[in-house]
Amino acid sequence: MRRVNPLSTRLMLFLALVFAAAQPAAAQSILRDSETEKLFNDMSRPLIEAAKLDPKNVKIVLINDPEINAFVAGGQIVYVHTGLITSADNANQVQGVIAHELGHVVGGHVIRSGEGAKQATGISILSLVLGGLAMAAGAGEAAMGAMAIGQQVAMGQFLAFTRAQETSADLAGASYLAKAGVSGQGSIQFFKKLQNQEYRLAVYATDSYNRTHPLSSERVASLSELYQKDPAWNRPTDPALEARFQRVRAKLIGFISDKQGVLRTYPTSDTSVPAHYARAYAYHRMGDRDAALREADALLATAPQDPFYLELKGQILLESGKPMEALAPLRTAVAKAPDQPMIQAMLGHALLATEKNDNLPEAEKVLRASIGRDNEQPFAWYQLGVIYDRKGDQPRASLATAERYSLEGEPKLALASAERALKGIPQGTPDFLRAQDIAMVSRTEVEKDRKGRGK
Repeated sequence: MRRVNPLSTRLMLFLALVFAAAQPAAAQSILRDSETEKLFNDMSRPLIEAAKLDPKNVKIVLINDPEINAFVAGGQIVYVHTGLITSADNANQVQGVIAHELGHVVGGHVIRSGEGAKQATGISILSLVLGGLAMAAGAGEAAMGAMAIGQQVAMGQFLAFTRAQETSADLAGASYLAKAGVSGQGSIQFFKKLQNQEYRLAVYATDSYNRTHPLSSERVASLSELYQKDPAWNRPTDPALEARFQRVRAKLIGFISDKQGVLRTYPTSDTSVPAHYARAYAYHRMGDRDAALREADALLATAPQDPFYLELKGQILLESGKPMEALAPLRTAVAKAPDQPMIQAMLGHALLATEKNDNLPEAEKVLRASIGRDNEQPFAWYQLGVIYDRKGDQPRASLATAERYSLEGEPKLALASAERALKGIPQGTPDFLRAQDIAMVSRTEVEKDRKGRGK
């Protein structure tokens, strides 16, 4: 056991705060789902347009994390935690959060947080230098005092900087909701949820001086009057959008929660669409194929041509070892939703899993169509590589593998695969140029990693 000096603890916490503000949450798991991403696009589009951003450039990305949180980490990507979706009562609450995060995007707060961190750490370093000089002169207590005061000033200045950004994002988000004609009631409801959480965590501060965010009670007080004056305050959410949100929320609960937790929230006596959805995913995850298929069939009985219900049934069959049976629902799903690349990728997977060479041309066609719409699918690239390998086209199998490893953050493997592709693909062709691009980027990453490790 060793005793940790309180000043050292404060210093470590301060540095952690600075670095957390400057870095994205990288090692978190991203969840992708066709229906969820379509919902996010549709519910955020009016807010994105109100913020005068291009919807084509803004992404809402789902992170598998139980915390009730959302954040931006540079660019025009809003990261939303699964905990936020499962804790939200309705779509309007999530729209309020997205509007707030768009305020950070438009305000350039991720870039400017570096300014705040630089300013704070500059004061911190200066105080440490002064403390070191005092120690060298033999004034130990004076040194500790200089360091402690410097750290307190630095931390206070940085916290004030981030609180100002949060307030700015709150006001910007409120303006986007108003311009889009979306009620701010959900925003207030969500801040009250956070306020209740603060109470449960014994956060009883009467002011926000020592916090990165204003207290939720302060935010509710400042925003309520603003929202209530807006003509959209009493405007209800589109019932169709709300129904879609409840579906997505339920399938997410079914996917990430344990079976007993799912059944407590959605007991078998509940015959609603969200309940069938949640139980279908829970049973499938537990390996109970028959129960999962019963729930999927119950959904299809309400809407036989719904592409996402068909996708669910195809997924259950495919992942439980029945790829031939999965083809029919997946083909229909693709026909009903030709703009959904992940459904196309699942059909390609099922065709390949049948181990029938007659299915290879169709598999290649749907996988290429899928990647053409969304090339950030490592597993689709893997499947395409398998097809090229079976056809004896090793250079393009290597290129597909390079694409996969590049997306998975494996620059060494991506570089090796890209270099193999370059040896066999005709020069000047689009595939050759793409292999060159991957090789160049991967080589840069490998060199950067080598220098970072001092090798």
